[in-house]
Amino acid sequence: MYKHKLHTDAHGVLDITRIVESYVKESAVQTGLCCVFVPHTTAAITVYSGVDPLGLMDLNEAVKTLVPTRVDFHHQCDTPTDAAGHIKTALIGPSMTFIIGEGKLVLGNSQSIYFFEFDGPRDREIYIQAIGAY
Repeated sequence: MYKHKLHTDAHGVLDITRIVESYVKESAVQTGLCCVFVPHTTAAITVYSGVDPLGLMDLNEAVKTLVPTRVDFHHQCDTPTDAAGHIKTALIGPSMTFIIGEGKLVLGNSQSIYFFEFDGPRDREIYIQAIGAY
């Protein structure tokens, strides 16, 4: 298992595709699965098109629109930003599993893997684990 540290901005999206691809290559797994996991309740992992970087702005703004920061959340032990981040993470998800084929991560031509920050800036971690045949 590999642990990678990230430093995030307030509410951004980071492309982690190369980090995951590099780990898969180093793992020497030829056929199998790769799990990417975020151990945080206000951060998530998703797959999105990497063709147009402005598309990430659209995605980030859409998520903010779907779950806006507001002061009337029922759970009040957290800040409104933190509470909204918990909901966003629950909707998008803390992990994804990818196929490894011929020693490489299997992604579509325009697919990239992104780390979502919902309550930054923060120091974060992602865990990556590859399993399969060598």
